[in-house]
Amino acid sequence: MATEAASAALIRTDQPRSTRRDLLELTVGYTLILATIWTANPTQRVLYWLAFAWIVATTWARRDGWTALGLGRKGLLQSLWVFGVALVLSAGMIFLAWRTHTLHRLHGPTPIYLHGWGYIVWSIMQQFLLQSYFLLRLLRLLPGKAAPILAATGIFALAHLPNPILTPITLVWGAISCVLFLRYRNIYALGLAHGIMGLCVAVTVPNSLHHHMRVGLGYLRYHPRAQDRRLADRRLSEQQGSPDHRWYPIQAVSLQTGFPPALLVGWKGWDVIRHPATEPGAPYLDFEMWASCEPGPRRALLLVGVERHDRFL
Repeated sequence: MATEAASAALIRTDQPRSTRRDLLELTVGYTLILATIWTANPTQRVLYWLAFAWIVATTWARRDGWTALGLGRKGLLQSLWVFGVALVLSAGMIFLAWRTHTLHRLHGPTPIYLHGWGYIVWSIMQQFLLQSYFLLRLLRLLPGKAAPILAATGIFALAHLPNPILTPITLVWGAISCVLFLRYRNIYALGLAHGIMGLCVAVTVPNSLHHHMRVGLGYLRYHPRAQDRRLADRRLSEQQGSPDHRWYPIQAVSLQTGFPPALLVGWKGWDVIRHPATEPGAPYLDFEMWASCEPGPRRALLLVGVERHDRFL
């Protein structure tokens, strides 16, 4: 009896200490993440590694185990259907974007397979932060399951502000993935699904809306380069066989792009297709394309331009 009473007293003593520890780890970790998102380099790079070190160190100190963190084999096969559903949904979105002429390539000169795998790894890391780090601590801090899921989803979506595309998507996906994590206790299928759907958004939604999938300060500082902005004033070459601008009814543009007229007015988009050099010092080509949808009297003015640049490494 004396031993049981001593054990109960020890548990009551450790409970407030564990609560304070969870709250401290959550507060510091999330503050470092937000600070990373809302600062510019080189400070951002320092904060990123501070946040990374804090997350790894506090996770390791907890010693929750691979299965509890969702990093084991448990639930992997049972949860793979989530990845399959993400593939089907993404294929449908890509087909719709192709039919409505909004499909475009990924941003940057990185080969698509490296870009894709890099984003999937980053997606698994995000699922680790959401479920293995934040949700598990919130489950110990808040009663029941609904409150921790809502809290984890909220802080996950807030980290994607002010992006008007990613914020609502992460709000919905955050809640769904937290429920699935509690059922299967595995983040791999969730990370793969996250990565596939994220890449789908990147190539189907115009860059002018999601700013190359950026959040925080990066989203606000996103803007076309000076030469991109000048392209609207240039006439296409004769080989292109098109004038530098045409008038289109705004409703027709809306039907072609799939976006409401209110979103189209003032829309701007740009892209760069690079033909890389084969060796240092060799020339390479940049083909820069720019399009703008400007307001008009019941119509939208569609300006299109293409410019070639010969550059050297």
